[in-house]
Amino acid sequence: MTDARTPVLTVFRGDEHPPDMGPIEDVAEVRYTDAAGLSDALRGADALFMYEFLSTALPSAWHAADRLQWLHIAAAGVDPVMFPELRASDVVLTNSRGVFDDSIAEYVLGQILAFAKDMPRSLRLQDERTWKHRETERIAGTSALVVGTGPIGRAIARMLRAAGLRVSGAGRRARDDDPDFGTVHATDRLTDHLPDADYVVAIAPLTDQTKGMFDARAFAAMKPSARFVNVGRGELVVTADLVAALRAGDIAGAALDVFDTEPLPADHPLWTMDQVLISPHMSGDVVGWRNELVAVFAENFRRWRAGEPLRNVVDKQLGYVPSGS
Repeated sequence: MTDARTPVLTVFRGDEHPPDMGPIEDVAEVRYTDAAGLSDALRGADALFMYEFLSTALPSAWHAADRLQWLHIAAAGVDPVMFPELRASDVVLTNSRGVFDDSIAEYVLGQILAFAKDMPRSLRLQDERTWKHRETERIAGTSALVVGTGPIGRAIARMLRAAGLRVSGAGRRARDDDPDFGTVHATDRLTDHLPDADYVVAIAPLTDQTKGMFDARAFAAMKPSARFVNVGRGELVVTADLVAALRAGDIAGAALDVFDTEPLPADHPLWTMDQVLISPHMSGDVVGWRNELVAVFAENFRRWRAGEPLRNVVDKQLGYVPSGS
């Protein structure tokens, strides 16, 4: 923004008010809204902060965005706002890349340890007051394939390597000299490399190319002893194919933080499978995460007002922030 007038900022907050907004309120006209009021709040607005980042309400309100220059989403994934009208517009899109990297990496390591050390069963036996000795697995020396080579995928790779796993990646471009993954395989050859992995971690962005990439063919390619961890988007997975693979023993287990329907319906078969670990889309949500999201936006808001380059600018055709940006 280069003119001297007070900027108008719309904040789509849903049910929760974002913290630490005082400094921004001091220099801007801030309009807080939910889905019902989004159209009215967008008229005449210069910028939009999508604090309620999972909502799909924006496309139906987009007609009212008559002066919008910049949209920031409080998430790493931008698929909820990647509708055709936004892609075709001049509106700059930025995301919150960097906030969730280490926390999601810790979650992935925790779920791998939970599988290897049979922790869910220990908790069930504790509830039953049953003493049952078992042997468990080592994770050092096992192999992990991280599908998605952005900042979160890299944080996962570094943490798993530190725990002794052999890690490779899968991304758009194959290479053998990656500093975090070593070898990166091309995702269009994914099924060629799934048989080598003890743990398959999905953290790819949701695009037209990645939607449904984990289907019956992918699960059939995995080891029967492999575990699947999804911390990306639920739509990366054909859920019915995952259920079928688990029932057939094509894979040994799944840790799922994201689903194609959220909340996961109470009658969904995944709830009752002993080899499935479920969490409610919380892998990156650690104490203070909301403050960090606002801090990322506030720094970009400062840059925007000063006419400086914005951080985390999304390539709207690719659907993510390009590497090196």
